[in-house]
Amino acid sequence: MRGVIKSEREAQTSLEGEELCRLYYQTEKITFGVSKLKPGTTGDLDSGHKDADEVFYCMRGNVLCYFPEDDHYYELREGDALLIPPETGHKLFNIGDEEAVISWSCAPKP
Repeated sequence: MRGVIKSEREAQTSLEGEELCRLYYQTEKITFGVSKLKPGTTGDLDSGHKDADEVFYCMRGNVLCYFPEDDHYYELREGDALLIPPETGHKLFNIGDEEAVISWSCAPKP
């Protein structure tokens, strides 16, 4: 199999609240995408994934990720990663002064 390159405009685009989501790849083994949040905006609550772990990686900015199950906020700055266990709800808040960019991956496919 050969590598496959996708541009930003080829990714599947959606809005989750004020969070702009781009889904680049989804196979039977992994899902990969990128989200952007303008300063002071919030994404929708994602109820979590039954059997999949998810990783958020903060590429730019400063966000809070809220876990409603334990009423806890995790702060991520550029270069930080957060592991989200299966069946864990999560919601992003951009608390910085610049657009936040978060890459996210789930495995296995949610």
